[in-house]
Amino acid sequence: MGVVSSCCESCFRSRRSTYEPLLLENEREAVADLLQYLENRTTTDFFRDSPLAALTTLSFSDNVDLQRSAALAFAEITEKEVRPVGRDTLDPILFLLSSHDTEVQRAASAALGNLAVNTDNKLLIVKLGGLEPLIRQMLSPNVEVQCNAVGCVTNLATHDDNKTKIAKSGALVPLTRLARSKDMRVQRNATGALLNMTHSDENRQQLVNAGAIPVLVSLLNSPDTDVQYYCTTALSNIAVDAHNRKKLAQTEPKLVSSLVQLMDSPSLKVQCQAALALRNLASDEKYQLEIVKADGLTSLLRLLQSTYLPLILSAAACVRNVSIHPQNESPIIESGFLQPLINLLSFKDNEEVQCHAISTLRNLAASSEKNKQAIVKAGAVQSIKELVLEVPMNVQSEMTACIAVLALSDELKGQLLEMGICEVLIPLTNSPSSEVQGNSAAALGNLSSKDGRTTTDDYSAFNDVWDKPDGGMHRYLYRFLTSSDATFQHIAVWTIVQLLESGDPQLISNIRSSSILIPNIRQLAETRTSTPTSSLGGTPHSHHSQSHSYADTETGNGHGEIQMLARRILDFTDSEGVMTPSALASQIQASSFSQRDESIGGRDHDELRKSVREAFAGSSSGH
Repeated sequence: MGVVSSCCESCFRSRRSTYEPLLLENEREAVADLLQYLENRTTTDFFRDSPLAALTTLSFSDNVDLQRSAALAFAEITEKEVRPVGRDTLDPILFLLSSHDTEVQRAASAALGNLAVNTDNKLLIVKLGGLEPLIRQMLSPNVEVQCNAVGCVTNLATHDDNKTKIAKSGALVPLTRLARSKDMRVQRNATGALLNMTHSDENRQQLVNAGAIPVLVSLLNSPDTDVQYYCTTALSNIAVDAHNRKKLAQTEPKLVSSLVQLMDSPSLKVQCQAALALRNLASDEKYQLEIVKADGLTSLLRLLQSTYLPLILSAAACVRNVSIHPQNESPIIESGFLQPLINLLSFKDNEEVQCHAISTLRNLAASSEKNKQAIVKAGAVQSIKELVLEVPMNVQSEMTACIAVLALSDELKGQLLEMGICEVLIPLTNSPSSEVQGNSAAALGNLSSKDGRTTTDDYSAFNDVWDKPDGGMHRYLYRFLTSSDATFQHIAVWTIVQLLESGDPQLISNIRSSSILIPNIRQLAETRTSTPTSSLGGTPHSHHSQSHSYADTETGNGHGEIQMLARRILDFTDSEGVMTPSALASQIQASSFSQRDESIGGRDHDELRKSVREAFAGSSSGH
């Protein structure tokens, strides 16, 4: 906000001598009173009683010199003390705001901007009609008046109740124009005001309609750090909406390269917001590819390895979205992200960082056998095994989904079993979270299945965990068979078929002799009535389905398959034959997880923005 000349007592006295013969009696008394109050300003309360009455008299005078003195006094007083005020204080300032005198306008808008720091005052200023004169002053040819008026609107726009009123007042077009001001103070205040208007869908759209996008994008190259920050953050918020991302893609070809450059800014907050803006853009496939093409991975990797939490969080969220595109999997791995992502799995200071890291690893494993092997070789599974029972439930859900994806690889199944991954998956099948239960069971099911079985396949790992931990595979299969959830029933009978098809004598004996499995399988084999389907929330099925894997989700019509699988189990367990692999597995389309993550946006953006803000608040500036 512009600097306002201090209303020193000597200046006031010199002005008094020039206009005193023209004063009305009440004005002359007000001048005398105000001079006395200014002499004792440290003990005088100017917001009530006689001091306020004196200022009010001068404010409503027809004498412009008296108005100037009142406006300057209000500016100085409010700069030193801000408190909630009433209409009796705001009315004279708003009257002064409508003056045709530039000096009065400048001082009055400064006083109003000072008072607008207070929450109660923000609302009352707008309620009393303060926006209209402020908009007029934004159109003033005087830079100081522009600066103070825009600064006041910036303060008013920090209150949610004011945002829509400001958007509908006609303020957005002049704000957008002033964002291009050659005066850095005006530019800074205007871009700050535009940022404050980007926190709701409706206001964002009105900003776009007012032509804010090209202005904000052009100012990403501003030499001023604050302007860069305001514009980057505003564009990040605007990019939350799909239709705005489409408009950005059509009209702003240099946006991604500008944001990638800003990730190398000397300012930590600009780096952070640039990564968040790219993260929101990366909700769309086009931007996922463009960020990699613009060499965004180099900067993201650096931010990911920072010791500063806001940078880690924003970079991890961005990489997660970028990793969703299958064409980006190998470039991300080849750029050296695996070890930093695995290291972040144990980042106990922030659950969201852990979630973003493991979700990215899951995405990287989705399409390529080579990538799955690289992820396991880098130590991801060992890290998950050590952490998964202790991390928050949301992280458990992502970790078990990642294991389920890795377990699709026939070449890795034996290695995963040797690592003892079943020992942590089994307890999680009894998690309070249905997602964690389903993902853990899907992982066990994928580990138990295999295309092209051979006599050398080793299923001893399932025998080792048949009764332990937590009741082992035996108790887990019983819980799922007796679940009211048809998807869980389906997982259980499908997994049992895989175990029987293994040909392992001990496994077959364990299943045949079970007094809790066989009766429930027999019940499922009987004619079934409708039962609830999955409680897992309509997980989108993957586009990378394989036969003999529990990888895709089709929860609507699985009762017939459950009955068919149950009967197949009984046909085998009631005889002495050997179950041979059948084409049946390729028909199974039920699961609790998707191989690939979905982009994070919308409501998640608000949560992430809050998390980053909290991270900034909790981090020292020396980081």
